[in-house]
Amino acid sequence: MDDAIIDPSKTAPSLYNEDLAPLNHSERKWGWFEIFNVWSNDIQSLFGYTLAATLFISSGLGGWWVFAAIVLAGIVVMALVNLTGRPSVKYGVPYPVMARAAMGVRGANFPALVRGIVAIFWYGVQTYFASTAVAMAIYAIFGGTESGTFLGMTFVDWFAYTLVCGFQVYLFMRGITWITKFLNFAGPFVYGVMIALALYIWFTAGNDLFTQLGAIFTPADGEGGGFMAFMGVLGTMIAYFSAVVLNYGDFARFVRSDGQMRFGNFMGLPVSLAFFSFLAMFTTAGTVAIFGETLTNPADIVARVDNVFLTLIAAITFFLATVGINLVANFIPPAYDLANLAPSKISAKTGGLITAGIAFFIGAFWVAFISSIGIAAFVDTLGAVLAPLYGILVADYYLVKKGKLSLPDMFTTDPAGAYHYDGGWNKRALSAFGISAIFSIATVWVPAFGALTGFAWLIGAIFGGALYIFLMPNTAQAAEEAATPAE
Repeated sequence: MDDAIIDPSKTAPSLYNEDLAPLNHSERKWGWFEIFNVWSNDIQSLFGYTLAATLFISSGLGGWWVFAAIVLAGIVVMALVNLTGRPSVKYGVPYPVMARAAMGVRGANFPALVRGIVAIFWYGVQTYFASTAVAMAIYAIFGGTESGTFLGMTFVDWFAYTLVCGFQVYLFMRGITWITKFLNFAGPFVYGVMIALALYIWFTAGNDLFTQLGAIFTPADGEGGGFMAFMGVLGTMIAYFSAVVLNYGDFARFVRSDGQMRFGNFMGLPVSLAFFSFLAMFTTAGTVAIFGETLTNPADIVARVDNVFLTLIAAITFFLATVGINLVANFIPPAYDLANLAPSKISAKTGGLITAGIAFFIGAFWVAFISSIGIAAFVDTLGAVLAPLYGILVADYYLVKKGKLSLPDMFTTDPAGAYHYDGGWNKRALSAFGISAIFSIATVWVPAFGALTGFAWLIGAIFGGALYIFLMPNTAQAAEEAATPAE
């Protein structure tokens, strides 16, 4: 693959900066292992563990059926990100720039802004949860009890929260090389600790662990089960990855080849997800054998053990896992998305600082206010908006543009540009989005669609893509003639 060269002097300042420009092939340092660790860090959060463990217990399915649904979800997500990652590997541009081909050079600001809002909110929340691990370590070392709270957090909590905020910003400001090193360390380290915890549980529980494996993951007669329960688990796990699926190009652009990306996706999704889920199933069964009750939160398991050394190791692990997913899913994406709004004024680093600044207040008010006002429905609504966008962007690249894009036209406001459409906005794409988004949002707010909530993301994506193709039937030939692929 030859490098795609863009002459900055021929670009519009409102569309171009060095962070959004095509990445030369010589600057791409990632292989399959880096992509594997992107997904490992995305999987290994406290929420991810609790979600997997809870699905084994409450889905109404036998444990191995839940396991099969989770692995199948990994395969589906792998297929989805292979589609969104391939054009960014080919052209070296991030998600908000790729969106210009379908939405228009101005219209792309809309999907970038929506994705950025979702990410910034969760960045603040995940930063708070990472800080609880640091607070756990401080209490384990120095002792003390909780007293004197401000906005629901103690002095130690605030110190830990500020420390985590600063660490994440520092890591981000050091650039993608340092972030890569962190992800490559955190992913294997967290798995190492999880394996050690599983072995400890096995050693402590003895053969009773296998009895519990056979008992607690077998549904009672007449309880749950069936095809819809299986699809519910499948859809829930797909939805868990839905945000990163959309902006996966932000990471794929750093990979040396499409083959490396696909192998990294395979190892990081179905393989890593299967391994992680097995450890969650194994460890959760052991908690019943040891403590007489099911514990789905790793922090609760550590608290029961009452060992300072184990608490410190666990705190470090929880911290690394949560910061890892925060960087992957919630920090890098909005940094690019905000830069796309005003490239001449906002670099990716500036976008990261804006993200961190807004998210600081979200995390700070999480305990006292946000967690109790039903904010989940708001975030679920924004998440539902992402589904049609995925369908539109994929349908545009593969079926309308036939996999051929014009890089210069992505960075120009010239009305003759292939992606100028109507004043920089593709009204047909916006219409397809608006109609299909109504359905996606209805799955959150309309009780009659409640049964579809688990896998509404896939339906919304398919609907959005199909409607976009219907509204754009005559543009493929013109786009192909205008395209200058980087080959």
